Amino acid sequence: MSVERLRVLREFADRGTVAATAAALSMTPSAVSQQLKVLAREAGVELLEPDGRRVRLTAAGQALVLRADEVLAAVDRAVAEMAHYRGSPRGLVRVAAFPSGAALLFPGVLTALAGTDVEVILADEDLPPTEVPKLLADYDIVLTHRDERSPAVAGPRVRTLPLMREPIDVVVATGHRLAGRGAVVPGELAAETWLSVRGGFPVDDVLRSIATVTGVQPRITQRINDFTVTEALVAGGHAVALMPRYAVRHPELVVLRLAGVRAARRYDLAIRPGADRSPAVATVLRAFRTAAAAVTHSRPPR
Repeated sequence: MSVERLRVLREFADRGTVAATAAALSMTPSAVSQQLKVLAREAGVELLEPDGRRVRLTAAGQALVLRADEVLAAVDRAVAEMAHYRGSPRGLVRVAAFPSGAALLFPGVLTALAGTDVEVILADEDLPPTEVPKLLADYDIVLTHRDERSPAVAGPRVRTLPLMREPIDVVVATGHRLAGRGAVVPGELAAETWLSVRGGFPVDDVLRSIATVTGVQPRITQRINDFTVTEALVAGGHAVALMPRYAVRHPELVVLRLAGVRAARRYDLAIRPGADRSPAVATVLRAFRTAAAAVTHSRPPR
């Protein structure tokens, strides 16, 4: 089977449509369809079947995608290893990260990579963990986050590497009635007005846990994923909020530990199975671990 046609098949599995695959590979839709037909003849089985006005992978097609991942990873690894014989690990690694995680860790990643021949291109992608497999169509590494009680992203085409834990605290204005406390229990927050993030993200998961403990649904006035905006509104006395501990920057906020609820988010690095065998990708993964260790060691829990 042609390696390039296997690459087309993998792109189709990632993108879901012939048109999207064609756009990703700078091909015409008819050329993509032709390549998939030739690959089916090479495989000796049907790889696609009708799905309304579109097509989808057959069971055989889905099985071949897993093997295509392995073949293409081996080819990429061979290219990287040959580069290694020419010197230190080198190459371009594409990384996606949620904004607050990127702000916390990426400066340390670049510091750890200084002096190497590995180049990193970062893109901010703030999506729920369920969307991570789709991001691996365009990125080598995805930094993602989840509530610590939620399972890590899993699947036959995804490998998840745990990175670090970050507590989630309550933040209030300096003039708030609870501002003099070091910690609060959920029952003390039942009557508060809240700012939260969009559903599916760790902060909102913790807020729902508070609702379970208190039996009171929180009164949420705004859902904002930008913590800078959240800080400004809380500091102005407009509401209280939950925030990841290391993301708090505003000088006029008081941080209160949340007692009685498991409140933290987990950082994970998602890659394709076998991607860490690439020297360049492995170098960036190590840089993330170095940056995470520096953060957690320099900022002890309150």
